[in-house]
Amino acid sequence: MTYFKPMNPIHLIKPIFGLLLLSSFGCSAQVAQKPIPRVDLMPDNPQPFGIIDYKKLALDFDKTAYDFHAKGEFWPIVWVDKSRKNFDQDVVGLYTAIGDVRQGGQNNKGMFHEALATMGATLGATLVGIDKSNSDGRNYVGMLKNYFNRETGWNIMMNNTAPEVALLGGGYGRDWWYDVYPNVLFYAIYDKYPNEPGFTEMARTIADKFHDADVILNGNYNYSYFDYGKMKPMTNNICAQPDAAAGHAWLLYMAYKKFGDTKYLKGAKSALSALQSQKENPTYELLMPFGAYLAARINAEEKQTYDLDKMLAWTFDGTPKCREGWGVLVGNWNGYDISGTVGSTVDRGGYGFLMNTYDAAWPLVPMVRYDQRYASAIGKWMLNAANASKLFYPDHMADEHESIPEKAAAGKGVIAYEGIIRSSNMPQYEHVKAPVAQGDGPLWVAGKNPPESQLSVYGSGHVGIFGSIVRKTDVADVLQLDLLATDFFRDKAYPTSLLYNPAASEKTVSVSVGKKVDLYDTVSGKFIARNVSGSAKVKIASRNSVVIVEVPENGRITYSDKRMLVDGVIVDYRSNR
Repeated sequence: MTYFKPMNPIHLIKPIFGLLLLSSFGCSAQVAQKPIPRVDLMPDNPQPFGIIDYKKLALDFDKTAYDFHAKGEFWPIVWVDKSRKNFDQDVVGLYTAIGDVRQGGQNNKGMFHEALATMGATLGATLVGIDKSNSDGRNYVGMLKNYFNRETGWNIMMNNTAPEVALLGGGYGRDWWYDVYPNVLFYAIYDKYPNEPGFTEMARTIADKFHDADVILNGNYNYSYFDYGKMKPMTNNICAQPDAAAGHAWLLYMAYKKFGDTKYLKGAKSALSALQSQKENPTYELLMPFGAYLAARINAEEKQTYDLDKMLAWTFDGTPKCREGWGVLVGNWNGYDISGTVGSTVDRGGYGFLMNTYDAAWPLVPMVRYDQRYASAIGKWMLNAANASKLFYPDHMADEHESIPEKAAAGKGVIAYEGIIRSSNMPQYEHVKAPVAQGDGPLWVAGKNPPESQLSVYGSGHVGIFGSIVRKTDVADVLQLDLLATDFFRDKAYPTSLLYNPAASEKTVSVSVGKKVDLYDTVSGKFIARNVSGSAKVKIASRNSVVIVEVPENGRITYSDKRMLVDGVIVDYRSNR
C-alpha cells in the first residue's frame, strides 16, 4: 500500500481502473512559465490604454452589416447572389470592403463575394451567441454550402463560389492559404452547427481530400498551392507556403475528434511533422498559430513531443524570406503602442492587419489549456493585442492618424480600417504621421475603388473571436480570457479562463464564476477557492498568471499519468501532483 499525506489527515491512495483516487487536496508545484521572446519585448502597460467591449462590437457589427435596409452611400453591404453555384439556393454576399466596385448585386452578376468575409462574420456572430442558422428569417449557415466547390471537382470549401470570379481577387485556386483557410473556418462553424443538413457529408469529404493530399505530399509542403481536383501540388509565381501543413494538421485532427477515424489522426501527425521539419520559419499568412495550438493539444491528448517552442517562435518572430518579416509587431509609434498586432514587421516600418490579429487569438488562447507553461506569455500578448486592436476603429483613433477621417463615418461605427501602417504605402497619405490607420482597398482596383474601401468589412466581421474570448475585470489591465470559446471539437471541459497581471505588484481580481464551484489553478497546481458562487476574489502575483478551472464543488479527484481529473473530466493536462 502507498500512503499520501496531503495536508491533514492522512489519506489512502488506491489504484482504481488505472487511475489514482485522492482527496480533494494534493501535492502541488508552481508550473514554471516559458517565455516567448518577442512577447517579452512588448510593454507591460501599453499606451494609450483602453480595452473596448469586443462582444458588444460584435453584436453591433452583425446587426448593422446584415441590415438589408441600411441607408447611406455604399449601404447596404449585403446582397443576394442568385447564381446558385454548386447548390441550388440563393446566397447572401458580404462586401470585402466598403464600396468595393467588384461586388454587390449589380457587379459581376453578383457572384463575387469571399468566404473570408461571410464565413468569418458567421463564425464571429455565432461565438457571441447569435444563431445564424435562423437570423431575420434566413439561414446564413446553410448558405455557406455554396462555397463547397463541387462544380470544379475540388470538393472543398474555397474563398469564392466559382472560378468565373477568381481573377477578381481573393486567391482562389492559386494561393494555398486562401484555399486552406475557408475549410478551417468551415470546420469551426460545423462544430457549432453539427446538425446543419449536408455539413457532415462535406466535412468528411474535405477531411478525406486533406488526408489524401498529405499522403501525396509525403512530408513536402513546399509548394504554392495544391490542386485538390487533380490532386497535385503546384508551383506558380507565388512563393511556397509550407505552413499550409499547419492548416492541414489542424483540420485533420478536428476530423479525428469528430469522426474517430484514426487515418485522420495519422494525417494530422504527418502534416504537423512536415511543418516541424522545416529548416526556416515557414510562416506565410495566418496558419502557423494553428500549428502551435495543435502541437500543444496533440502533445497533451496523444502524448506526442512536438516542438511547441519552435512553432511559437515561428508564429511571433517574422519570416526570413518569401513574405519577409510576417509575424507579430512590436513597437511604439509616436506614443501609440501597436505591439501584439499581426502582419508584416518590416513593410514600410510595419503593417499590422485587423483580421490577422483577431484570428491569431482563435488558436493561441485555447492553447494554454493544454500547456499552461505559456499562460503568462499569451496573457501578456493578448493584453497588448486587445489594447492595440481598438486603433483600427475610427472611433478610437485620433483623426490625425487616419487616412480618411472625414469619410470614416461610412463604416457606421462597426467597420474598421483594414490595417495600421507606420508609413503609408499610398502617396496621398504619406503626410499622415504614424501610426496610420488605412487599408489597401483603393489599390485592389486602382482608380475605381473609393477611398472608403480602406474600411475593411472582411476583417471587422471576425470581431466575434475577440468578443467571445476577452472580458474585462474590475482591475483595468487584468483581462479574463475564455479558454474554451474557440477550442473546437474539444473533449468535455469545465469553464476555464486565463488571467494575467502585468503590474509590478500583486493584484486581487473579482472573477465571475458559476454556481457552487471550486476553483483550481493549473499554474499553481492547487485549489485557490472552495464552494464559491457568482464571483470570487483571486490574487495574482506581479507579472504572473492564473488559469482557473471551475470544477464541481467537492468533486472526486483522480490522476492518470500527468493528467488531473475531477469527476472524470480532465482539468489539468500537466499536473505536478
